[in-house]
Amino acid sequence: MKTREVHLVSRPKGWPEPTDFALVETELPPPGDGEALVRNLFMSVDPYMRGRMNDVKSYVPPFGLNEVMTGGAIGEVVESGSPDLKPGDVVLHQLGWREHAVAPAKEFRKVTPVDGVPASAFLGVLGMPGLTAYAGLLDIAGMKEGDAVFVSGAAGAVGSLVGQIARLRGASRVIGSAGSDEKVAYLTDRLGFDAAFNYKSGPVHKLLAEAAPDGIDVYFDNVGGDHLEAAIGAFNDYGRAAICGAISMYNATEPQPAPRNLALVIGKRLTLRGFIVTDHYSVFGDFVREVGGWLAEGKVHFEETVFEGVDHAVDAFLAMLRGQNTGKMLVKL
Repeated sequence: MKTREVHLVSRPKGWPEPTDFALVETELPPPGDGEALVRNLFMSVDPYMRGRMNDVKSYVPPFGLNEVMTGGAIGEVVESGSPDLKPGDVVLHQLGWREHAVAPAKEFRKVTPVDGVPASAFLGVLGMPGLTAYAGLLDIAGMKEGDAVFVSGAAGAVGSLVGQIARLRGASRVIGSAGSDEKVAYLTDRLGFDAAFNYKSGPVHKLLAEAAPDGIDVYFDNVGGDHLEAAIGAFNDYGRAAICGAISMYNATEPQPAPRNLALVIGKRLTLRGFIVTDHYSVFGDFVREVGGWLAEGKVHFEETVFEGVDHAVDAFLAMLRGQNTGKMLVKL
């Protein structure tokens, strides 16, 4: 059968351009013994994918040139040569950026649909971004009841859940940053943040000081740069930061200044700890039970920004890098 997929054809220098990608029609063989054919329903675009476009050593191998890119997707089994999967099964996998995939059945993880929750949620609030928020806040930063918590990139897929988990776990104050006044209103009016600010409206360290007059105890970092510097300045003694991402620097062509106040880490006895979500799948069951329960009770809310069609996957990716999404950015296939 014929299908379409997205290839990386040149490595971006700075901001990616549409010409760095190609939409390619290809022909798939029928599934062999032990394999399955899956029709993708949704695919994910995520910030970490920008790093995979560079030919550098990292925690995940770079995308190959003139090859289909990969990433999180959820789909429906169309045909199966494995007793472990049958047509109609809904599965999670890492063979995104394409309309259909044929692979060994072991590469697909069957999921049980949740009443009232769309399948796309398994790529967001109940998937990798959700686990990132849960493990980063609770295990890496060690958030405890009474902590004041600051989240950068708080209107995105990860940050929006970090703030809600912090609130539900008893934070004394939850503060978020976002890139528009509309997103700030979403954080405070919809998600229950105590305070939020538009980082484009002034120096971040001043905006954070106004939003957190008594300082912060936990910082969940999705942005890096001036946000990390501001958090270090606002930390109370023994503050903890979970360093998840640094999207402000992903497309930089020149070295960016590190936080200029790192000496404060010493006197304040701070902990700044980086992490990768794949190290924390041991808590996936706890995460699904707790966050899934809050979803069922209406205590957790999530948004999705959806582009239609694999031919708009690159548009979705570039829009996500520019912060044009609220909640999880997805492509419906």
